[in-house]
Amino acid sequence: MINKYLVINFIICFCLLGCVNKSKEYKTIAEGSEMVDYFADNGFGNAVAIVQHPSGVYHKGVTYVAYQGELEDPYVASYNHNTKEWKGPFKAGVSEMGKDPNRKKKIDNHGKPAILIDAAGYIHIAFGGHGGSREDGHNPLGNHHYGKNLHAVSKKPLDISEWETLDNISIFGTYSQFVKMDNGDIYIFYRHGAHRSDWVYQKSTDNGKTFKEPVSFLKHKRRTEIEAEDSWYPWVSKGNGDDIIVAFDYHICRDRNNAQDARGHIPERHNLYYMVFDTKKGAWKNVKNEPLEMPLTKEMADKKTLIKKIANNWTFQGVTDTDPNGNPHVAVMVGPDIGAKRSGSKRIQHFRWDGQDWLNGNNSNVPKGDGDLEVKSTTEVSLYLESKTNTNVGEISRWDSFDGGVSFKKGKTFLQRKKSGFIISSLIDNPHPDARIIVGEKIKGTDFRKMYLLGDNGPIERLKKESKILKKY
Repeated sequence: MINKYLVINFIICFCLLGCVNKSKEYKTIAEGSEMVDYFADNGFGNAVAIVQHPSGVYHKGVTYVAYQGELEDPYVASYNHNTKEWKGPFKAGVSEMGKDPNRKKKIDNHGKPAILIDAAGYIHIAFGGHGGSREDGHNPLGNHHYGKNLHAVSKKPLDISEWETLDNISIFGTYSQFVKMDNGDIYIFYRHGAHRSDWVYQKSTDNGKTFKEPVSFLKHKRRTEIEAEDSWYPWVSKGNGDDIIVAFDYHICRDRNNAQDARGHIPERHNLYYMVFDTKKGAWKNVKNEPLEMPLTKEMADKKTLIKKIANNWTFQGVTDTDPNGNPHVAVMVGPDIGAKRSGSKRIQHFRWDGQDWLNGNNSNVPKGDGDLEVKSTTEVSLYLESKTNTNVGEISRWDSFDGGVSFKKGKTFLQRKKSGFIISSLIDNPHPDARIIVGEKIKGTDFRKMYLLGDNGPIERLKKESKILKKY
């Protein structure tokens, strides 16, 4: 006969053990529920930039973001605004750069991914190039440097977990920029090689399965009066209707041993330009609708497309947007001779075409730093900026104008960190108000960055343990 006291003691012990196990389980869940305001911590080097764009796109309730991760490989993550669910980051391809431990410049940073969603819902990224190498063969439109420009596509529509790399764009590209038109046509713009190369575009009419051959639109050309070559830095975006709009500045690509500047080849840029590509007619024009002969030379750019001659100061990274009437706004960072420095000394300047002339507003109160431009109406303009305050606080903020760019005042602050600085992407394509821009913050003592997705309510949070999940390619 079973002793009833033993049974009672057994039941009591079992219940106590159960309570202990439940307590431990609850503690584990509680620790795993810690929220952080970044979505990944494996951004690598300059993980995003304004020039390689878009870095993100909002589509059917989900924001998709792309950035440079470990060993300069591309990573993609997504956030569902309805379910509040993060997915990824998933490794979406393998870059040829970032793998050589003996290379002097270990992080090249030129192959950051641009992202696009085609009309069938497949997700595309272009990544990994800085002009190709001599081993890749003859570059008919420029010179060589490093890496390969690659094109990867998701294996399923709106699914970032599996990717396939295709061989259908030039490997000599760098600074890839995607544009999708209303009819579904896809354009990829890039520099066809290193500094001494044409800028080109390739067009696809079948959702990126195939692309036509590269077409030059900005010409590199040897200077005769000085030891240098004409080079360019454009920023390309969709305008109104069938138009693609381009803001660009001029890079005087000096020889490494030249008589004009003992520093040799330096990142010297000047002037600001604007032009339009009518994709329906296949024709280029300036802001006055005058036709342009392609590829554009320095002489013709100065004559037909110049917004402002900026000869004494240096320029860096123009961006452009149009108002509902099609009148363009252009912004560019301007500062003194900055040598090899990329930030901290440049202040953004804003220009607006009023139908007759380019007007330059008073932006002297706008902080120094890189930024992007959003035009909401003929009078409403916003600048999205990374900057530092006088108290050494890094921040991402928006500066608003309600008089067409004549003056700006500080609006929202999206993110602040003491004794820190940020790198930013261009604005996300078709952004959700909660997810307008992607930001990287350097993790001290490493080459890595925390990656943030920022919108009107600040950073979008996720579980800390999720932010460290890195799926393999």
